[in-house]
Amino acid sequence: MDGMMEERNERIRRLREKAMKLPLHPGVYLMRDKTGKIIYIGKAKALKNRVSQYFGSEKNHEEKVRKMVSHVADFEYILTDSEFEALILECSLIKQHTPKYNILLKDDKGYRYIKITNGPWPRISEAKQMSGYAQFVGPYMSSWAVKQAIDEALKIFRLPSCSRKFPQDIGKGRPCLNYFIKQCSAPCRGGISEEEYRETVAEALEFLQGGSTAMIQKLTEKMNAAAEQMEFEIAAKIRDRIAAIRKMSDRQKVVMSKIPEQDVIALAQGPSAACFEVFRFRDSRLCDRETFLMGDISGAAAARTEFLQQYYSIRDRVPPRILLDSEAADTEVLEEWLSQKAGRKVTVTVPQRGEQAQLVEMCRNNAAEQLAQSTGRTGRETSALDELSRLLGMEQPPHYIESYDISNLAGGENVAGMVVFENGRPLKSAYRKFKIKTVEGQDDYGSMREVIRRRLAEYEEQKDSGEGFGRLPDLILLDGGRGHVAAVRPLIEEAGLQIPVYGMVKDDKHRTRAIAEDGGEISINAARSAFTLISTIQDEVHRYAIGYHRQMRKKNTISSTLTSIPGVGTVRARNLLKHFKTVTAIRSADLEELENAPGMTKPAAKCVYEYFHGDEKNDGIG
Repeated sequence: MDGMMEERNERIRRLREKAMKLPLHPGVYLMRDKTGKIIYIGKAKALKNRVSQYFGSEKNHEEKVRKMVSHVADFEYILTDSEFEALILECSLIKQHTPKYNILLKDDKGYRYIKITNGPWPRISEAKQMSGYAQFVGPYMSSWAVKQAIDEALKIFRLPSCSRKFPQDIGKGRPCLNYFIKQCSAPCRGGISEEEYRETVAEALEFLQGGSTAMIQKLTEKMNAAAEQMEFEIAAKIRDRIAAIRKMSDRQKVVMSKIPEQDVIALAQGPSAACFEVFRFRDSRLCDRETFLMGDISGAAAARTEFLQQYYSIRDRVPPRILLDSEAADTEVLEEWLSQKAGRKVTVTVPQRGEQAQLVEMCRNNAAEQLAQSTGRTGRETSALDELSRLLGMEQPPHYIESYDISNLAGGENVAGMVVFENGRPLKSAYRKFKIKTVEGQDDYGSMREVIRRRLAEYEEQKDSGEGFGRLPDLILLDGGRGHVAAVRPLIEEAGLQIPVYGMVKDDKHRTRAIAEDGGEISINAARSAFTLISTIQDEVHRYAIGYHRQMRKKNTISSTLTSIPGVGTVRARNLLKHFKTVTAIRSADLEELENAPGMTKPAAKCVYEYFHGDEKNDGIG
């Protein structure tokens, strides 16, 4: 083991020496493993500064970077005349070598078709290829758009989406839920004739090819003709179909943009995975949507830049405007590269308010939901942590949060509680209680300093384990304001740690109002997901701390009852409670059991026994 550590340290030392000799010049660097394979490619404005960071202290590295560095055996570099040239070269080399530790996206944008099966009861579905005995409409570029359109057509024209086969399954079994919510005409129970079914499929196909406007016009004419011929039942069915098309069209109008052509890109991060969501708008409408799930990323800003490079490297068209959920690294260079690729100016922006900000928020929520489904978490938890990290200016979402609260009554029974939230959920096995030892009276700042000092000391003792106090939080939240933060932050800085510390401020009605930092407060009312999470944490740590405080008061009250017995002092009372657990058990004990209790003498045991059984003795004499 020592030999392996020595070998590793020697390797890192050698690589750092080599990195320190690099020029302060733009270029591209290529990291290789012991077999010579390229495992990471990056660009830098100043090669020496960027590459040497990899082989310095590991404390500031994300897990993904640490893992990559552990496999680096050597590196090489290529000088360029500018950072822009470095970006172009980096994109080209990544596409050529597909390194393991770069974000790599596959261009899976194959064509899609609308498939209509043959036979007396045709079915409409999506297909990747023109294969099989069927009719095909297309091709279309967006699989998402094809699937959306087919789903809408099936609902509007009440066509089956189940796996039943007709006419074999007609009359077999009960109809599914879609029939009862009026989204299927239930051929399975004979609810529609073969002729009417085929006519409906033809109308659905016409809708898919011609759109809603043309179909509404045609159906309106058909409805009026049926009404004139006094076929009111048919006219009512057509009326309902027109209403369904209009309802679907209204729903589509919600997802529109004032900008005719743009892409919206948002990132959601989990503890070991991330997700990029892309909404593509053409003619002011949402025309396509793509989801990219990937492993852990290192640095959100750098990951956004890397994603944009990879994404538009495999796309033929770059829109004139790209909206991001937060800042990317090297935006100016990125815009120059995108503009050159598009042959016109391309802007990359982070909207702060209005319609554009709402589109980004919708995209971010979808990214969080997709990530949640892949990791077993809820979209709400993912969104809350993402929103909180942006609110506090954190590079990564805080997946492990510790929160502290002090509880006392007029300075008496000073205690503190610590609760832990992991991935947005309470981790009760990590909760801890502190009895304040060095502070007397009502001094919340002094008490909080003692608690954090003790917590950091425990970390130094247990850090090799990586569990319990051996694990550092991503964020510390104190139940209090700027004074609490100012009292605690110097302790963390003195320990050489970089843990964000904030206070949770309540209003005069004891409701969470804001997050406190050294220089002021950050309002959280507008950030709904983060607000809910912070409120939950503050309520939980307050409940836990005050519960411990009440427990201590009750214990001390009981202890003072025992110390009123002759021959029983504080130590003896504590030993009795520890041995018997409760006063009721002490009362029920016989004289021999009391004499055998730790720290007891026969005279003291007799005093305790007579204290609880004196009335019984007197009753017996009488």
